[in-house]
Amino acid sequence: MSLGPRHRAREVALKVLFQLELQPGDWRFPLAYHLAEAGLPSASGRFAGELVEGVVSHREQIDQTLAACSSHWKLDQMGGLERAVLRLATEELGWRRSDPVAVVIDEAVILAKQMGGEDAGRFVNGLLGKVAQATAV
Repeated sequence: MSLGPRHRAREVALKVLFQLELQPGDWRFPLAYHLAEAGLPSASGRFAGELVEGVVSHREQIDQTLAACSSHWKLDQMGGLERAVLRLATEELGWRRSDPVAVVIDEAVILAKQMGGEDAGRFVNGLLGKVAQATAV
């Protein structure tokens, strides 16, 4: 299955966010590296950059939203990959709203499954349903 340029942009954004989980610092260098490696069209590269910048800019509010929506897991108990996927999708649900809620959640689940497996996908799906309700306008 061939996934579109926006999905590939989300993959790049997720790689950068996951890298920041392991090595906090300036996000611009990892973004440039991953964009060059992915060879995305410029519009997709801009989208990836906007997503990463949005997560970094809104991280405190994103984390508060995730903490409020997660009844069984604290953020620091979640795996770094799941946390990065959840932050990415919460940025889109709470601040972007350029894609329908179902698309954002589906994309996040696909990314979680691709990089973390079935359990990661189920966990992300369950929590993002609550986030979508909490961030509904």
